[in-house]
Amino acid sequence: MQIVPKNPDMARARQQRSAQAEQRILAAAERVFAESGFGGATMAALAAAAGLPAANLHYHFGTKKRLYEALLENILHLWLEASDSITADASPAAALSAYIAAKMRYSRTRPYASKVFANEVLQGGVHLHSFLGLELRRRVDEKAEILEGWMRKGLMERVDPRHLFFLLWAMTQTYADFETQIRAVLGRAAVLAPEDYAVGEALIKRLVLRGCGLSFSETEINP
Repeated sequence: MQIVPKNPDMARARQQRSAQAEQRILAAAERVFAESGFGGATMAALAAAAGLPAANLHYHFGTKKRLYEALLENILHLWLEASDSITADASPAAALSAYIAAKMRYSRTRPYASKVFANEVLQGGVHLHSFLGLELRRRVDEKAEILEGWMRKGLMERVDPRHLFFLLWAMTQTYADFETQIRAVLGRAAVLAPEDYAVGEALIKRLVLRGCGLSFSETEINP
């Protein structure tokens, strides 16, 4: 029997369509899970938000639990990626500023992602135990050691690096997790304006850099 070779172009096109469908589902799921939580979200609501038949969700992710876990994995990748600027050979002011900018950018462009993560943590992190105890802790330990190295060299004042990260998370993620509160205080009817994020980001950088004994220079923090 003659074996007909697979068409690589067709295979790539099929993989691309599948990847696009999965990203479409994850984007819709981000909002549904943020608004309803894991328990309140239904496959019907998730399918409606994605504009796809429920069968498509089952095909790509199987169950609601697996879809939720895939979404968390996607969000956690963002959280870890944001710290890539913190390297041993980087300028402390520039590295911390870039980290703050990345976290604020995600709060502005992916607010539902932040809310999904916050809701999960508030519920005890049932689906995050391995990440929180292993991957996140490993990454924070790694970045904390870099900050300790800067401190030993006298490049920044001595602070507890892990607690610094806690404060950075709180300051940046509040613009997503507590957006409603911020809008109420600022008098924004629908969404925060771009300048609201810019003002918040600049203030966070100023407070953090000066609190760490670093110069607050526009050219250094906005390379």
